[in-house]
Amino acid sequence: MWGRHHVGVPVGIVDVGSNTVRLLVTENGHTLVSERAMLRLGADIERYGAIPEEKLAHTASVVAGLVGHARDAGVEAMEILIASPGRQAANGVELAERIERAAACRTRILSSVEEGQLAFVGALSGSRITGWRTVAVVDVGGGSAQVVVGSRKKGPVWSRSIDLGSQRLTSRLLSADPPGETALEAARAEVERYLEGFEPPQPRTTLAVGGSVRALKRIVGGRIGEAELEDALGQLASTPTAVLAGRYAIGEARARTLPAGAVILAALQQRLGTPLKVQRGGLREGALLTLAAEHAVAA
Repeated sequence: MWGRHHVGVPVGIVDVGSNTVRLLVTENGHTLVSERAMLRLGADIERYGAIPEEKLAHTASVVAGLVGHARDAGVEAMEILIASPGRQAANGVELAERIERAAACRTRILSSVEEGQLAFVGALSGSRITGWRTVAVVDVGGGSAQVVVGSRKKGPVWSRSIDLGSQRLTSRLLSADPPGETALEAARAEVERYLEGFEPPQPRTTLAVGGSVRALKRIVGGRIGEAELEDALGQLASTPTAVLAGRYAIGEARARTLPAGAVILAALQQRLGTPLKVQRGGLREGALLTLAAEHAVAA
């Protein structure tokens, strides 16, 4: 599990998240296909509590198309993973069933623990961290956020998920553009409420994965510690989405939810006590490594 890549045939994952649906196909660690579609399921769930019928049908159609692209690339092992939309929507099970029928591919809803552990595997697989060094992996998604602490030798030893992500927090409290300081303070209070009792083991290193932290790095430049996050939040509170997107080459959809993502990341960074180091690997990479290992055993 902890090697960088398993040798084998093309494997593919479709990750159905709160903001986007993403396809990743790799072979021996090399990317063959990478595609995404912006569906914003999390916004529908926050508004209605469930995914509307037309969005269910559209999501199933989009995923089936992505799976078709993966099969065209020669994928031999394929899985569809539904993250927070499957857990949070009242009709999350129906979403999974509709997707599985349309795509004719194994589909499952990830628990928050599974989501965090896959992100942990993916982040460490792309890092140079070795041995018993204690590392935290932070994954802030659109609908939820996961923190897993462990080491390469021992694997995950502590995990926690909060049922709040950048899309949900934006829809709930930060929909104005720009959001302003008052709304940002309300968002901070909301995150603090979700983090009650959050007491992780102290890591030596914190790896952060996901689109929010990658976009945030474009703003702060390098080190992402407490001071840098506070400076970034001040800018995000007062800068319109279109200006942020143009100034830092961030997609407008990502820029729109970035203030919320930064609020969550700042709260987690403060509790973990170490700067955030941006890591490219995450849930999809961890899922691909696991799938490739399972396929190799079965072959």
